[in-house]
Amino acid sequence: MGSVKNARNNSKGSGSGSGSGNRSGNCLPGEAKKILKSLASRWGDTIMDEDDGGDALQVIPLKGAMTNEVYQIKWPTQQEYCSRKVIVRIYGEGVEVFFDRDDEIRTFEFMSKQGQGPLLLGRFPNGRVEEFIHARTLSASDLHDSDISALIAAKMKEFHDLDMPGPKKVLLWDRLRNWLKAAKSMSPPEEAEAFRLDAMDEEISILEKTLSHNNQLIGFCHNDLQYGNIMIDETAKSITIIDYEYASYNHVAYDIANHFCEMAANYHTETPHILDYSKYPGLEDRQRFMRIYLSCSGNQPSDTEIRQLIEDVEKYTLASHLHWGLWGIISEHVNEIDFDYMEYARQRLQQYWLRKPELLGSFGATPGGVADGS
Repeated sequence: MGSVKNARNNSKGSGSGSGSGNRSGNCLPGEAKKILKSLASRWGDTIMDEDDGGDALQVIPLKGAMTNEVYQIKWPTQQEYCSRKVIVRIYGEGVEVFFDRDDEIRTFEFMSKQGQGPLLLGRFPNGRVEEFIHARTLSASDLHDSDISALIAAKMKEFHDLDMPGPKKVLLWDRLRNWLKAAKSMSPPEEAEAFRLDAMDEEISILEKTLSHNNQLIGFCHNDLQYGNIMIDETAKSITIIDYEYASYNHVAYDIANHFCEMAANYHTETPHILDYSKYPGLEDRQRFMRIYLSCSGNQPSDTEIRQLIEDVEKYTLASHLHWGLWGIISEHVNEIDFDYMEYARQRLQQYWLRKPELLGSFGATPGGVADGS
């Protein structure tokens, strides 16, 4: 949803989930260790090499990574019973098919300067060192807490209103077509047939035509707002959104739709790839979310505005299913993380075919020769 096959990196990609045991500092690239030593020195600490008998560097892999490997790094300070913490992110192999890493770094640096996320502490060729945020990463159940959901709605509006430098062009449709091309090139014939990849070009065009109307809200979107990419400071009651690999300008209805779809997932179970769509938010919860989101503009939204955004969001769930369905197919071929990407893709695309007739009406007819998605 940010390395996985372990449980899913807090960003079909990254994030700061719970730890899963300690590892030696030798699992880190040498360039990363140099940055850590430099930071420690700057902060008045000392990190000893393991070769010199040092055991000061504590490396804790964080669960839930599906695009990168993410580690919490700790070492003791001069103060008794106190340790320093940072995050080291090692970029996943083969994921350049999904996003431009340079764009992601620029976004990270911009967000950092805006006070929207962790500070960038250092970069090395295949990763970076980030500030450790003293806040709790959300759990799957937190997304169903009405108080937390209200904070997320307000934070999403703040995020969408950011004036990110660069072209303000919606990238969703080009991204879907590029991912489809990649999926077709990687999939053997039987796999392509099973996932109906030959029908997908037309599906993307149908969605683009029916979903892109002129008065839709456009903003800078996260595009992967699953629970592992959201952190909460429970004292200050504040939300921080992290991990921007897939961020871009987009229809805000897509970002909200994708967030709602993520409520069906729990990436910290024995079967992290299994989705439960009975957990998709009901109408009352969606109405509450939209009202809070729209009211953050300073005006009380009308029932018509809320109803229109709900309708748009529901239709954009289809784009979310295609997006992460194609992501799963590609990931199976490029990612070595322990996660059942193919089953995940199957469920997302099955949901697409199941909901399309209901949401698109006459445009929802199943293509000739294609089964109903079961």
